[in-house]
Amino acid sequence: MGMIGTRLSAAGVSVRLGGTTVLDAVDLEVHGGELVALVGPNGAGKSTLLAALAGDLDLAAGTVRLGEREVRSMRPLDLARRRAVLPQQGRLAFGFLVREVVAMGRAPWARTDHEDDDERLVDEALQRADVLHLTERSYPTLSGGERARTDLARVLAQDTAVVLLDEPTAALDIRHQEAVLSVARDLTRAGRAVVVVLHDLSLAAAYADRICVLARGAVRADGAPHEVLTAELLGEVYDHPVRVVDVDGALVVIPVREEATCDALLS
Repeated sequence: MGMIGTRLSAAGVSVRLGGTTVLDAVDLEVHGGELVALVGPNGAGKSTLLAALAGDLDLAAGTVRLGEREVRSMRPLDLARRRAVLPQQGRLAFGFLVREVVAMGRAPWARTDHEDDDERLVDEALQRADVLHLTERSYPTLSGGERARTDLARVLAQDTAVVLLDEPTAALDIRHQEAVLSVARDLTRAGRAVVVVLHDLSLAAAYADRICVLARGAVRADGAPHEVLTAELLGEVYDHPVRVVDVDGALVVIPVREEATCDALLS
């Protein structure tokens, strides 16, 4: 896979959509073996940055490089062999079976030596995403969470050095949220570079090596969870007061709730 020394880097990346600057001069570098979480309020530019890193967007300025190559100059097939993307909404609505959907992740490797690994990697992906028991189910009949896990299995089967996940935990229950991020951690242990968009700051703190906080299309902070997740910064970025509490060595972010308001409502 050529994962040794994998590097994905955005330099001065700006994106304009419909006349609005959605990303403004963003710098971000991710290395193999690293899990980076993108967090920030709605409209901060997280999904846009992920799409730019994937090479799926035209940039108004700046460059995104995978290794030494600029992603926008790479052929789609080359790109698909180097990086896998889990978009926010599953794009498939046809009557494919779960196993067929996951096997689509192997498409970039057709007619190469890697094709020999197809069956094994599809089986492993089904197992790791906890959808093995759903293999013969039709994709449209699945629940939102089951579809999300099937989409994740497709990305895992693609077997790339870079994995980009846009809110992979949004539709999942607690057990599967933890499982999906454990899988993401395992990918980094194997030397892959993983970027994940998350809304849950406590989840980001628990699993990410680095957290990049975006606000209004710009990077407000980028560093280890304990450096970045401060009540002051988060309160300002999210425009809502929070407390950051250490629970057995894990950071938990809690919104400050207005008790006075609740009392007033109840009286």
